[in-house]
Amino acid sequence: MIQTKQDLKQYLAADLARYGKHKPQWWTKFTFSETWMIHSYFKNIRYIEYYQNNRHWYNLPALLFRTLKQRRMALKYGINVASHCLGPGFYYVHPGFFRVNGDVQIGANATVLPNVLIGKRRPDKDANVRIGDNVYIATGVTIIGPVTIGNNVTIAANSTVIKDVPDNCVVSGVPARIIMKDGKKVE
Repeated sequence: MIQTKQDLKQYLAADLARYGKHKPQWWTKFTFSETWMIHSYFKNIRYIEYYQNNRHWYNLPALLFRTLKQRRMALKYGINVASHCLGPGFYYVHPGFFRVNGDVQIGANATVLPNVLIGKRRPDKDANVRIGDNVYIATGVTIIGPVTIGNNVTIAANSTVIKDVPDNCVVSGVPARIIMKDGKKVE
């Protein structure tokens, strides 16, 4: 949770470090780079979280500005992520549809590809999705809660996760089933 300016700097640094050699540079903003677009969206989410956790009267204009900017970018880029749900070091690879409800928690160093939906089974229920650290979510994945996904999990493309997944697994299919656990193939 981003409570202080120091927390904000640490989260932003962790997010930026995940880009590796593809970090957005100052000129990428003017060349309409997808890396800049994604980075600016998630940087804005981090600032919203900081301002929501520090509700002083002098932060309200910045919170309003960042919230309106986030709504505009959500429509423009097809990405809609609630604040307070992403751990440090989050990495979204390419632009494309990505939707995360507010009652979802994604751990540190998660990598997500486009066309991912993380939500709830029914409109009247909470999603209650908990995703661990170092999780890789491939393109086209749907995660329907309530579900808990452990640490060091890989979810294969076009899978639908509706059951809990333990640590150190690879899951695939509709509905997703474990195909590897602790580096060994599961029959």
